[in-house]
Amino acid sequence: MIKIEKLKTLPPFKNQTIKTFKPMPQQGHANTIYIIKTEQQSYILREFKIKIDRKVEFRVQKKVYRQKIASKPILLTKELMVSSFLEGKHKSKLTQQELKKIAQLLKKLHKIKIRQKQNNFKNNFKFNHTKAKQAFMILDKEKKEYALGHNDLHPQNIIFNKKTIKLIDWEYARYSDIYFDLVSIIIEYKLNKKDTKTFLQSYFGKKSINHKKINAYTIIYKELWKLWFKKLAKGEL
Repeated sequence: MIKIEKLKTLPPFKNQTIKTFKPMPQQGHANTIYIIKTEQQSYILREFKIKIDRKVEFRVQKKVYRQKIASKPILLTKELMVSSFLEGKHKSKLTQQELKKIAQLLKKLHKIKIRQKQNNFKNNFKFNHTKAKQAFMILDKEKKEYALGHNDLHPQNIIFNKKTIKLIDWEYARYSDIYFDLVSIIIEYKLNKKDTKTFLQSYFGKKSINHKKINAYTIIYKELWKLWFKKLAKGEL
């Protein structure tokens, strides 16, 4: 746990009075999260728990912040990252209107240009993982639609307030197929057929929806997170 004495030496806080410094009630698996309040503003500090390229995360968050999709990234060190605090709340269920808004938010995200290698998630699986292998065989025959994806769109990473919806925790953001983000929303919010139709039509408009890719990425998404949690339990991350 980071100590307040060290906190006071960090650039954002050197000339400020820290009024509150405490862990957030809900914690993630990849970071220990703190809220910091000064006389000027509030911040989120994320102390890293797993190894991942945080320079990529910081660079991506800068880009998406400029498009008003994320909070402002302020400081990155080897141990932690500081961002501005976003007011709002998480939701476990979405209205039809909220589904449409998230669809439009993802369309906006997927239009942001970024230079990265394509991430097709194959490297996350061993060659003999049968379910994933079959899903990738289907995807290999389909059109590739790569864009900047968040790739971790569970409800705790989506913040709603009265006017906007914003995304947090960009450590897994990569240049990947748009269908992975779309499937994430469908699975994480347990969308029924009506809600799924509303969400996908809001995203694609008059364009056709590739249901083969929806089905394949559904398998990959579920198997990927099973694998991730197994590695987490073994301390392999």
